Amino acid sequence: MRFLLPLTLAAYGLAACAPAPQALQVPTLEVQSVRLTRLSLPGGLGGAPVADLKLKLRVNNANVIALKMSNISATLVIDGAPVGQADFPRVNVPARGSADQEADVSLPVTLSTAASFLKVARGQQVTYRLDGTFTADFGPLGLKNFGPFTLSQGQWKQAPVIPF
Repeated sequence: MRFLLPLTLAAYGLAACAPAPQALQVPTLEVQSVRLTRLSLPGGLGGAPVADLKLKLRVNNANVIALKMSNISATLVIDGAPVGQADFPRVNVPARGSADQEADVSLPVTLSTAASFLKVARGQQVTYRLDGTFTADFGPLGLKNFGPFTLSQGQWKQAPVIPF
């Protein structure tokens, strides 16, 4: 019995020296590429005007457990003006790894957003931002919602898709 107290105190002392478990880190999203593939402008006779984009995202996971991301929803902002909402498919990301996700997105073109898309279509450089939210499933640790915050931002310039 006399040895029990010192052993208990030693066990508590060793436990206090052990590193604390790290908190979950927020997965990060990076836009690897964004490309305007088609643009139809308001006022045409051929249906609703749209801007078709191809986005490639990279999701980085610094955590020691794999995660499944879903409900990735973002507002695309060009030169400070919101131009549309984009939703992305689910993506599975390995522990301490990354995964790429491609998405084809069609955004409606309005009179207020046509100028932004026209700049891109002409090959002019613009700034962009994806502001949004997502849900990460950390398996046994459960679901965690993140956002709203800026998911990714950068500059966008591509070869012209219209000749004027």
